[in-house]
Amino acid sequence: MLAGQAQKEIFVNQALCLLDALHMQSVKASQSAPPAITVEFDCFRIKAPATGEWAGREDRVAVLIAGEWHFIEPLHGMALYDQTADNILVLRSGRKLAQTPAPPAGGTVVDSEARAAIGA
Repeated sequence: MLAGQAQKEIFVNQALCLLDALHMQSVKASQSAPPAITVEFDCFRIKAPATGEWAGREDRVAVLIAGEWHFIEPLHGMALYDQTADNILVLRSGRKLAQTPAPPAGGTVVDSEARAAIGA
């Protein structure tokens, strides 16, 4: 911000709202159109083909602030948890599901409690 800049609090407040909405790196869902019912600070990942207010903004994160959608361009390597799909999406030349680790293997003694904990 520059000294004497008019309405700088608007820019600061918007930036703080975006940080607050994205600090958990979680979205409610991945969808191609805005939901009919919204709540302040709702976050969604925009899927292709985007429609309505989200047209042309595929793979961005949409955040509702003061009744208007704000769009965040994700960075390479950014991970988001999709609450509806219950999975983690990672941006690598397009969103991809995070890899599920292979189950433990090897050894001569199987520890069933350890495997159950790892599997959970």
